[in-house]
Amino acid sequence: MITSIGDPEVQLLARIAARLEVKYVDDNIQWDGSAFAWLKGGLASRRKGVAFEELVSEWCAEKGLVVRPSPDSDADRIIGGSRVEVKGSTLWKGGDYRFQQIRDQNYGILFCLGISPFDAHCWAIPKAEVMKWWGNGIIRPQHGGAGGTDTAWLAVKPSAVPDWLQPYGGTLSAGLAQLRSLSRQI
Repeated sequence: MITSIGDPEVQLLARIAARLEVKYVDDNIQWDGSAFAWLKGGLASRRKGVAFEELVSEWCAEKGLVVRPSPDSDADRIIGGSRVEVKGSTLWKGGDYRFQQIRDQNYGILFCLGISPFDAHCWAIPKAEVMKWWGNGIIRPQHGGAGGTDTAWLAVKPSAVPDWLQPYGGTLSAGLAQLRSLSRQI
């Protein structure tokens, strides 16, 4: 509390810090009380990626899909007999998900799981579609400007999903149905 600070200069600095705080943490306040809050903050990128992979794996297994580890690093899991690359994102300040580090590797399905404070969305996208939209600039290079070719990212605003992405999911149920359809396991 500011009143417990004796030095007037430190009090002034604390008041300024309190005013500025909302600028830096307001996007986390909406996560208060969310079962997913732990995914939003504090985890290093790689750990967050592993957490999303485990979340998708266990959810798919609970839904009756056979889930196995991938034998190599080109895919994250084998789900229903298909090689699946898992990308996860929490909701960004602008209201969109940003699925990052998308690569052209040996997988058949890109599975994107977006987590909001009290909602979730997912899309199971055939790799051919990923590559088509990457080539058309919808899935954008992540590094190296427009000429970047090694990694890409996909931004999706759940309130305004682009037409091309709609057939591949949206709700968890729709995304799971698409994953089942694509993975040879109905």
